[in-house]
Amino acid sequence: MNATPPLTPEALWPRTLAVTRHALETGALQPITTEARTVADAGATFQVRVLGRVALKERKPPAPSGGAPFNPFAHPEPDLVLGDVPPAHVCLLNKFNVVEHHLLLVTRAFESQDALLTAGDFDALATCLEGLDGLAFYNAGETAGASQRHKHLQLVPPLGPDRLRAPVEALLPATLPAPGRVVAASALPFPHLLAGLGPWEAPGQGARMLAAYRLLRDALGLGEASRAPYNLLATRDWMLLVPRSRAEHLGVNVNALGFAGSLLVRTPEQFDAVAALGPLELLRHVAGLAP
Repeated sequence: MNATPPLTPEALWPRTLAVTRHALETGALQPITTEARTVADAGATFQVRVLGRVALKERKPPAPSGGAPFNPFAHPEPDLVLGDVPPAHVCLLNKFNVVEHHLLLVTRAFESQDALLTAGDFDALATCLEGLDGLAFYNAGETAGASQRHKHLQLVPPLGPDRLRAPVEALLPATLPAPGRVVAASALPFPHLLAGLGPWEAPGQGARMLAAYRLLRDALGLGEASRAPYNLLATRDWMLLVPRSRAEHLGVNVNALGFAGSLLVRTPEQFDAVAALGPLELLRHVAGLAP
């Protein structure tokens, strides 16, 4: 990757808007058309998007002659790049986005998507969350919904109604646990744990997120040696970790956004199946430690 100017929190949102406009003009950004629907479940309003056309994301570029898988993050398209995020990341637009202004935070040097998140990852994420008070997430491994092997965190603007960062926030406890403690949210019927991050204005946001991440992994039995798949959700206030046992249920693939309260289905028939079963029950079927 070629170096680009460092991205500051103050510049992140204006840069997002400017790069989005330019990338749409050049065709570098190719949004996926969906029909947005909602399903109410247990007091939360889940978003379920139905694909409006064949997802371009499935049209993977051919592998090079040597047979190595294509890595779009090794040399990101310049028209998608917002800038460098110290210490070792680059921020870019998700080329095939379903959610508007969907950002990717990619390691400059290759690291595996099932590798542990590091202090550098969380320092870079803190920079981006300072610039955009939205929802960050990570799909650790293919079973958790990762579509690329190159390590990348993701960040989207608030998804939920009433400026909730995610619809699932409606199901979290009103009082978050203090830093250093984890709890299970009684309204979530699948294996998970929740950590509070304390006041965002306090120094060391990246270090506090790293500490919460390690605490959640340990409490769920995911030690440093484990490469078990999981989804991680984070805002300025809280962090939620969900271990994964399956990639899909009813033919619906679930990634971290599903546990945030935003699902993507291919057909109206799949939507009907999800609505009949209930989004929380769908999530219960794909969460947990694999045997």
